[in-house]
Amino acid sequence: MSAPLPDPATLAEHYRRDGYVAVPDVLQPAEIEQLVAETAQIARGNRGRIEGLVPVPEDVDDQAALGRYLTVHFPHKASTLIRDRFLAHPRFVAILHAVVGPNVKCMQSMLFMKPPGKPGQAWHQDEHYIPTRDRSLVGMWLAIDDADEENGCVWVRPGSHRDGILYPMAPHHCADFDAGDELTGTPDDDDPGIPVPVRSGSVLLFNGYLHHRSLPNRAESGRFRRALVNHYMSAESLLPWDWDGRLARTEDMRDVVLVTGTDPHAWKGTEDLTYPFLRAES
Repeated sequence: MSAPLPDPATLAEHYRRDGYVAVPDVLQPAEIEQLVAETAQIARGNRGRIEGLVPVPEDVDDQAALGRYLTVHFPHKASTLIRDRFLAHPRFVAILHAVVGPNVKCMQSMLFMKPPGKPGQAWHQDEHYIPTRDRSLVGMWLAIDDADEENGCVWVRPGSHRDGILYPMAPHHCADFDAGDELTGTPDDDDPGIPVPVRSGSVLLFNGYLHHRSLPNRAESGRFRRALVNHYMSAESLLPWDWDGRLARTEDMRDVVLVTGTDPHAWKGTEDLTYPFLRAES
């Protein structure tokens, strides 16, 4: 059973103060079961082409199929279920109203499988990758499995978003993390942060400037740490995103999905520019 959502003013206050907020029991168990089944179908290659993913034979079980991969970027481009039901879920929208506003668009999704042995991601700020003009970027991290320190939950540095500074990124040379770079030269480089364990069906929201990371999945019991992460921003703001150099430089990237309210830039139309692919692990 999904729980009542927090008071919007309280939720927004915590988000502004700390740069993140955890909301328990946002989705019902039946909805999580849908995502578990859909994640397996994606990993098996049954939901359209995903760059780098190799379909598996029918005699390979779902756990083995899932165990090959860390993350799929843009799963909503392969899965109609994710696009139609889990980008603009009514309870997601209610939370987004509190922290972003009445008009919200989505530009990215990520589906983490993260089986045991897979690496985490070093300290980073999402705004470094997805630039917004108004600092409205928010990541919505939905726990499909229970996420804790053993299987690689998210860690944060509370309040690290408040200075509004994007810090440099540099290679980390650490086997605990995937191929992405790490924040460096921040006032908080020596701050280990705190873990944010969440139960299945719960949501963790974090600001685009918040320093956050995850550690490897070290669960000896074989537990996965599946999660769906969507990135949202205000529909009013332009999105000068070239998708890490894959696209021509632009003032307003229009491969977006309006999830609530109105889009003042709707007259520009939308484009199909991004595609699903596997994250590099090393």
